[in-house]
Amino acid sequence: MIIGVPKEIKIHEYRVGLLPSAVRELIHAGHSVLVETQTGAGIGCSDDDYKAAGASILSSAAEVFDRAQMIVKVKEPQETEWRMLKSGQVLLTFLHLAADPDQAQGLLKSNCIAIAYDTVTDERGGLPLLAPMSEVAGRMSIQVGAHCLEKGKGGAGILLGGVPGVLPGKVVVIGGGSVGINAARVALGLGAEVTIIDKSARRLIELDALFGPQLKTLYANLEAIESAVIDADLVIGAVLVPGAAAPKLVTEAMVKKMRHGSVLVDVAIDQGGCFETSRPTTHTHPTYVEYGVVHYCVTNMPGGVARTSAFALNNVTLPFVMALANKGYKKALLDDVHLRGGLNVYQGHITHPVVAQELGLSYTSPESLI
Repeated sequence: MIIGVPKEIKIHEYRVGLLPSAVRELIHAGHSVLVETQTGAGIGCSDDDYKAAGASILSSAAEVFDRAQMIVKVKEPQETEWRMLKSGQVLLTFLHLAADPDQAQGLLKSNCIAIAYDTVTDERGGLPLLAPMSEVAGRMSIQVGAHCLEKGKGGAGILLGGVPGVLPGKVVVIGGGSVGINAARVALGLGAEVTIIDKSARRLIELDALFGPQLKTLYANLEAIESAVIDADLVIGAVLVPGAAAPKLVTEAMVKKMRHGSVLVDVAIDQGGCFETSRPTTHTHPTYVEYGVVHYCVTNMPGGVARTSAFALNNVTLPFVMALANKGYKKALLDDVHLRGGLNVYQGHITHPVVAQELGLSYTSPESLI
């Protein structure tokens, strides 16, 4: 199979779909890999590194899209990219379609086969290709949140860990999944007072066993969320409903009641965000202030630590890339129900039930099409 790796064009996105080491594996298996020039420059991987691994370097994304049978990316295709997709071409990347109807329509019109990292499943019901990025984003959320709490960044001037004789900052994490666990780990490591809110009683028991009395836990309901958010210095939105738009758990009314200089970090923003006052931002202009509260809503947070993120992502995506290349997309999808869970668009049809429901479009089972 001919596999193409274009350079990411979303603002301040430096991750790569395939590292030179992944290219080497694919070449060894008998495939061809086309890489747009300077694709890996942002993470310290040169064109020469890709050439040494066996890739052919092309001068433009248009050439890559024109010649490749499968496109491997990181972020959702931008409009110029979905317009280059061809009928029958496989696209493997993050999509987050529930919050992006324009992209969904673009993919449907392209007649491509679009597989989303964010809905590929595993035998335990997890999202293995999203997990490492959730780990990165969870850890980053405290790092950026602590920075935003500094006075010069619009925050209240609070040091999360406090100092002897001064109370630490209060961190509230809404959602006890991978993002929430990693956010809590870093916040506790800094010495902050940390509370996780989740709607699963079983999950709260697991979190209590994992962190012990250092961590406070609350069962999610409106009253618990409101009281915790109003009292917090830093709130992390770490909610995920696979394939669906994030629920708005922190209302505008709640934000109005927060202390001026407190901070909201919405990790769920690529799925629409879980705060009513959230709107997408970029690494260039990551924050804005609403009702005196600093909002950090960067849609590609892991792109800020692109080298770590790219290596972590490639570790989990390469087996699926290999399966698609070795077997062809039809057999690979039919053989693996978990990979099939990642199929969002198949030649003009929406093939993920939650995505179809969120977009208000008709759903077609992938088995009936493949």
